[in-house]
Parts: sequence; structure tokens; C-alpha cells
Amino acid sequence: MEYIKGKFKKLIYESSGGNGYKVGLFRVKEASDNLAEELTNHTITFTGYFYDLRLEENYLMQGTYVKNGRYGYQFQVSSYEQVKPEGTDAVIEFLSSNLVKGCGEKTAISIVDTLGEKAIEKIKEDKTVLMLVPKMTEKKMDSIYESIIKYQNSDELIVYLTGLGFSMKDAMTLLNVYGVHVKNVIEENVYSLINEVDFKTLDNIFFKIHDETDENRIEACIIEVMKELSFNSGDTYLYLEEISSSLGTLFNIFLDEKIDDYMDILIKRREITKKGDKYFLYKVDKMEENIASSLLDISRRETIKIKDIDKKIEDFSKSNKIEYNIDQKRAIKTSLEENITIITGGPGTGKTTIIKAIVGIYIDNHKISEKEALNEIVLLAPTGRAAKRMSDLTCLPASTIHRYLKWDKITGKFEYNEYNLHYEKLIIIDEVSMIDTELFDALLKGINHSVRLVLVGDDNQLPSVGPGLILTDLINSECFNHVPLKEIYRQSAGSSIPYLCLSIKNHDLTEESIERKEDYAFLNVDSHLIKDTVREICKRSKKKGVDINNFQILAPMYKGENGIDNLNVILQELYNPHDDAKEEFRIGDVVFRVGDKVLQLVNDPDNNIYNGDIGYIESINPRSKDELVMVNFYGNGVFYKREDLINIKHAYAITIHKSQGSEFDHVIMPIVMNYGRMLYNKLIYTGASRAKKSLTMLGNPQAFYMGVNNDYSLNRKTDLVEKILNKIK
Repeated sequence: MEYIKGKFKKLIYESSGGNGYKVGLFRVKEASDNLAEELTNHTITFTGYFYDLRLEENYLMQGTYVKNGRYGYQFQVSSYEQVKPEGTDAVIEFLSSNLVKGCGEKTAISIVDTLGEKAIEKIKEDKTVLMLVPKMTEKKMDSIYESIIKYQNSDELIVYLTGLGFSMKDAMTLLNVYGVHVKNVIEENVYSLINEVDFKTLDNIFFKIHDETDENRIEACIIEVMKELSFNSGDTYLYLEEISSSLGTLFNIFLDEKIDDYMDILIKRREITKKGDKYFLYKVDKMEENIASSLLDISRRETIKIKDIDKKIEDFSKSNKIEYNIDQKRAIKTSLEENITIITGGPGTGKTTIIKAIVGIYIDNHKISEKEALNEIVLLAPTGRAAKRMSDLTCLPASTIHRYLKWDKITGKFEYNEYNLHYEKLIIIDEVSMIDTELFDALLKGINHSVRLVLVGDDNQLPSVGPGLILTDLINSECFNHVPLKEIYRQSAGSSIPYLCLSIKNHDLTEESIERKEDYAFLNVDSHLIKDTVREICKRSKKKGVDINNFQILAPMYKGENGIDNLNVILQELYNPHDDAKEEFRIGDVVFRVGDKVLQLVNDPDNNIYNGDIGYIESINPRSKDELVMVNFYGNGVFYKREDLINIKHAYAITIHKSQGSEFDHVIMPIVMNYGRMLYNKLIYTGASRAKKSLTMLGNPQAFYMGVNNDYSLNRKTDLVEKILNKIK
């Protein structure tokens, strides 16, 4: 651990979320040996979580001096303390600082002249000693004493919080939110800190303070159970029986008929909502209510009719040499004239060419330049790869929804919201099936409702990771313009894959369905030979010069003999074997090597990378703490420290879930019985529909048939349809 000692000179950035995150300038007077020569008597940038950090005060900060890929060198603070005054000059400096109210420099000098170098200790023991100082008043005495005690209490509280098990980051956040009252809050009900600290930490701390479960813990566990169940199942509401059962399973709490009393308390506190026999987390219920209200508000606003719209579509069709069928033309027309349009279809049905037409005709009809179009049209998608695909197609920039709304990973909030709106006129969102309730709610809060909203997706794909079933619910409400695309057009390119996907979707497989075609095949392979067969197929593809960037192995799960982790080991050795000329770095059993194909696992808007993005390791510097690994994502170089490497995995094989929003020229997809419950219709359909030019499935045909006929993922419980219908009665 490194340290710097000196003075806080300037605040550059402070998080608006109240968690104490700050970026500032620091004048270094002293530093640890390895940094002393470089930093002493220099002003540097620091970042971290702080409570009551004050300008021009002296601090000792511990942490790491690293290079941020975007902002350059910074000292990342993990802990800090204000430097205790020493010597008469230091005591005078402390007393005359803005930490101590009611005491200027003259008064500070007078206090030290009267009470000596131990003045602060004497004041803490008995504040009345200040009355010995010439011209001292009782009011000034009280002000000086209270300031000194507050400063002392802050240090003591940090020790108290970290001693309980809070991280320094959590401690700083709590002190910024609750101040000196935080100890009382914890003793009264530690779970009331849930907005600042995760449940698991609070639950561990609870048993350091209490011997057995009390009412506060039971109420907190009910909320936690509902969150867990909702996230795991995708449901937006639950039934009392499943909540009660999971309380016993997860927390060994058995309430029986008493659970009604606790639910009533939580309902009165607006933590839970009850509608009939449905129980909602209050926030989720409000999200669905807002989505329903917002969409109806948008749809009810005045629409427009475009003169000669049919001719404009024909002209665009001819100039771009694209043939549109009746449904596609209706999708284009409706999108340009109506306020909300939903366009759905499987692979090969022309969704992307429709987006191109909507954008092109809008620009032409409004007689605006492409530069002006940037202020009126927004293209959005849930993932970076899907956004890039939209951008490549339309030649206009496209963004992830998180980036569009300016998500702050520190606060977990969006800069654009109901108080700060976007005002574009046409918003097209692709891959809507991936959007969950929380994100869709945030999007609708962040846009002006005088907008044309076009929602594009495939309602047979996997649902969102988070709770909700947005695309399906909007279709099922029958309250918005919906244009389903059923005719497949990729046949002209000799593709049979869209027809296979259609058969999977309709549960209409026959023996002919897995017969070899020009662009897909199902290889009957024993489970224990899957890895060897995948390796052999990849070897042949490599010899043919198939670009690894457009060649992807997809599987349902990470663990197991034929899981992604095992597949990535053998594929790394095939595509990027050990070479003394290449740097590599080992963490546990995983070796990262220059040239490796890797997958980003979390959103990182600061570096413009998002969950599901694929890149390649461009450099490894084992001697660097802050630039250990550099990954190139579509031309965007991102540096990783050792602790950041948990955010990437090898991507020679990835999960089908992570492939959503992406397309690959060539896909290999193992399907074997030991994938168990992970084999179901939407998963197999989603994997198969990622392939554009060739699809190779291998494994057990019976596992394939079983999975296609398993509708496991169709059972999400959501209330959005009912909320929409209730608002139009």
C-alpha cells in the first residue's frame, strides 16, 4: 500500500449521489519511498470516497498511484485520515482552518499563547479553559469546542464502522449520508442502510450486534427474498406462498400465518404493494405503472400523415435496390406516421433494412442534413454490439441506452431522467426483448413524450436478464401498433437458417429439420467427444481462413465437461497457443495472453464498453499495476488492473445469453443432455438465430428435440398488460 501526505487543494468532481465519491487535486509534501522522488512537492489528482474532506487541510492518504486509461495518473485512495496537528505552528494552522468555526488566525495564536502546544487536548478535556484566552466569549468557546469534538467524532466513527465490517467506501458513504447520527441508526435498525450498503453486509453486521433475529431482520429478509425471487425468475410480482417458502429456505425464518402481519407493515411503509393476491416490490410496481402511463401518453398525442408516403417508400426502395413486401411497407409507414410502433420478426425478415428505410425517409421528408438528423433521430440498443450493427447499417451513430441516459456507475443513477429530458423527435430501439422493466422505465422517464417511438425486436428470443417481459407484454396488450414480419427474405442468399429458426419457434421440427443443408448441419456426437469435435471443426475453419471475429462457439452454461470454461481452454490453445514471444498473465487456472479473444461482463460507461462487448488483448505488461492488460474493443483501447480482470472472460466460447444483440457469420452450438434444464425453446432459438452464414449444431438429436419442446422460459409473471388496460378503461 502506498501513501501520500499533504494538502487538499481543489475539488474537481463530486458525485451527486451523496456517497462521498470525489476527484480533486492534492499538493504532496511527503510520499512512500517508491513515489517520493516523483510526487514530492507536486500537485496530483486523487480519487476516492470521503467524509467531510476540507480544502486547504492536511491529510494522509493511503492507496495506489495508477494510470487511468482516460484521465491519466491518479492516486486512488482506499483510506485516509486528517493529519493531527503537531507543534505550535500546526496547532495554529488547525485552529484557524475552516474546520474550526469561530476561530480566526489571531484567536488561534492567542489560544496557543495561552494554553500552549497541548491546547487542543486541554480544550477537549474542559472547554472552559478557553475562557482564559483574552477576548474569548462563551458563544465563541462553544463553537470552537463543538468543531473540535466533531472532527474527533468523525475519526472515531470511521474506526467504529470499519470495525463492524463496513468497507472504507461504505463507511464514507454512510458518514456523508447520516453524519454523526450513523451509530444511532445502526443500533436502531442496521437494515435501514439498505440504500447505501448491500444486504449481505448488513446481515453479517446484524449478528455482530444482536444474538437472534428480530422484527427488523424479518422485514428486511422479506424484501430481500422478493428481490431474489424476482431477479431469478424475472417476475415482477409474487404470491405469498412462494415468499413464505423462500423465507424458510434462504433465512430459516418460518412465519406461517404471522406473515400477513409483516406484509401489512411493509405495505404501510410503501416497501411492498398488494393488488389482489399479487405482491410487488413497491418500486417495481411504480415502474410498471410509469411505463403504462408514459406509453399511453405518447400514443395519445397528435399523429401526422405524410403526403405521398407510399411513393416515398417506393422511391427509397428503388434507389437502395431493396424490395419491401406489404408488411415491411406497413412497418415503415406506421413508424413514420404513428407515435408508437412495434416491429417484430425472426432472422431474415428484414428488420434492419426497415430501420434503414425509416431513417432515410425521415431525413428526406423533413429535408434535413445528416448533421441536423443527429439532433432529431436517436438509434438505441441494449448492448454495444447491437448499437454498432445499427450504426453500420444506417451510417448514423447509435448508442447503448445506458450511455444515452448517461448512467453513473458510482451512484447507479441516470443523468437524464424526469427532471432532465432528451428532446429528440424519432427514437428507434433495437433488440427490445433484452430490455427489462427498470431500464425501460428509466428510458421513458428520460425522454420527452412528444416523440415517435419505434420498438424493434424478436419476441421469441430470450427475455431480459432483469425482471419483466416488456416486448411481449406490449404486444399482448394490443394497445399499440404492432407489425409482425413473417416472410423470410434471406432465402435469396441461399440461407436455410431462418427457416430452421421458424421451425424451432413453432415447435415444428421433423427429422428433415436436422438434415444437412448448405448452411447448417446437426452432427450426432457423443457427449464425451464434443470438445474434440469442436476443436476439429475449428481447425478446419481456421485452415479455410475464417475470421475468428465472425466465428463463435455458443453454449448454455459455464461449468461441466462441455461447459464454456472447458471449451475456452482448448480453443485458446488452438487459436492463441503459448508463445515465448507473447506476454501472458495467470490468475488461478486462467491464462490471459496477448491476442486472446475476451468478453466484457459488466457495463463500464467511463470506458465506453458494455456487458457483452467482445475485444482482443492487445498488450500485457506484468510489471505495471494500472496497465496490466489492454483490450481493444472495436478500436477502443481499455486498460485493466489485476483486480479488474474479474470483469472479462475468454470469448472463444460464450453463453447464448451473452450473444444476444450480436450476429456472427458462423456459429457452432453444442446441444447435449447434460446441459439439463438449460435446454429450452427460447435459448436454442436465440443461439441458432445468431448465425448469418453457417450454423453447426452437434450433440444429441433427442436433446435438441427435447429443448425445442421445452417452454421453460414462458412463465414470467408480469402485470404490465393489466396496468395498461386498466388505464384505458
